[in-house]
Amino acid sequence: MTPKSLQSPSRLPEMDPAIWSRLPEELLEHVLSCLPLKTFLNLRSTCKHFKSLMFSPSFMSKHTTRGSHFSSFLLLSHPQFYQQFPLYDSIMGSWRHLALSLSFLLPVTGSNGGSPSCSLLSSSNGLFCFSLPSSNSFLVCNFLAKSSRIVEFPSYPFAFESLAFVSMPFGYKIFVLCSKFSSNSVFVYDSKVHSWQKFDRFEPILGDNYRQEGVFFNGSLYFTTSEPFSIACFDLESGRWERLDNELPGDLTFVRLVSDGENKLYLIGGVGRNGISRSMKLWELGDGRNWIEVESLPEMMCKKFVSVCYHNYERVYCFWHQGMICICCYTWPEILYCKVSRRTWHWLPKCPSLPEKWSCGFRWFSFVPELYATV
Repeated sequence: MTPKSLQSPSRLPEMDPAIWSRLPEELLEHVLSCLPLKTFLNLRSTCKHFKSLMFSPSFMSKHTTRGSHFSSFLLLSHPQFYQQFPLYDSIMGSWRHLALSLSFLLPVTGSNGGSPSCSLLSSSNGLFCFSLPSSNSFLVCNFLAKSSRIVEFPSYPFAFESLAFVSMPFGYKIFVLCSKFSSNSVFVYDSKVHSWQKFDRFEPILGDNYRQEGVFFNGSLYFTTSEPFSIACFDLESGRWERLDNELPGDLTFVRLVSDGENKLYLIGGVGRNGISRSMKLWELGDGRNWIEVESLPEMMCKKFVSVCYHNYERVYCFWHQGMICICCYTWPEILYCKVSRRTWHWLPKCPSLPEKWSCGFRWFSFVPELYATV
C-alpha cells in the first residue's frame, strides 16, 4: 500500500469544508497576510470578506509588519464631490468604486446637527489636513485608523496663503504662511507639544510668491521665489530662513519642487522665453548642489499640458507619490506623471464619476494608508 506521504497531489483528500469553514477569522487573516501583495490582490474578487480586508486596520497592520505594502491611492478633491473623495488605485491602475467619506470624522455642530464645511489642504504619510473655517480650526485625520484631532487656529481672525503639512515618525508639523493680520509671519504647530510657535517675517525671502506649498527635504521646507527664480528654505526646528546660492537652469518660465521624502530633491520647470514654455524638463539636485537634467517631457505631451494651463502656471502644482512625480493643474481633471525609475511619462485618465460639466478646482493628493500614523 502506498504511504500517504507518497501519494500524488491528485489523490490527496479534498479539504473538508466542515472543518475549514470554521477556521477562526484571526487565523485566516494571519494566513492571508503572509501572501505576496499581488497574490492577495488577485484573491479580492473571490468574496466580499477578502475585499473588505483592504480597509481592515488589523489586517493592514499584520501585512505591513511583514515589509509589504498595500494599495496606494491618488485621491481627488473637487467642489462637486462634497466630503467625498474618489480614489485611483495606483498599483492596480484603475479607479475604485469606493470613495472615502469624511463625514464620520467631522465634529457635529449647529442646532440641526450638521457637519461644518471643510477644505482638504494637504496630505503626508497617510494623514490628511483639512481646514474648518467655521470652527476656526484645522482637522488632522487618519482615514485608515478612523482617528482625528482638531487643531485650533493660532489666532483670530486667521487668514493664511500657504500651508505645508509634514508627517514625521513621532508626530507631525503644520507650517502656515500668513500675510494678512499677522505681519507676514510664519506659524508652526508641533503635535508633540500640541502648541503653535510664531516666527519672523518671510517677505524679504519669498517676495510675493508665498502661495506655493513648501516641499519637505532634509528637515527644512523648500520654496521657489518669483522671478528671477531662486530657492529658499525654512528650517522647521530653528525657524531660520535661508536663500540657496546654487544656480538654477536657464530660460525657466516656471519652477516647482518635489522631494521623494528621503534624500532626493527634484525641480520641474518650463523652458522658453517671454513666459511661454516650449518644453518641460526634470532636474535632480546633485551632490555638488548643482541641478542635473534627468528627463525631458515628450513634445506632444508638453503641447497638451501647456494648452491645459493656457500659460498660467500659477495653477500648476506637483507632488511625489510612490516613485512618481505628479504634475497637476487646478483646471484639468487629469494628472501628468513621471515614473522616475523608468523615466517614462504618462497621463492618468479622468475620474469616471466626475460630472460631464466639470469645472476648475481639481486637487490631487497622495494617499498611502498608514495605520500607525498618529494624529
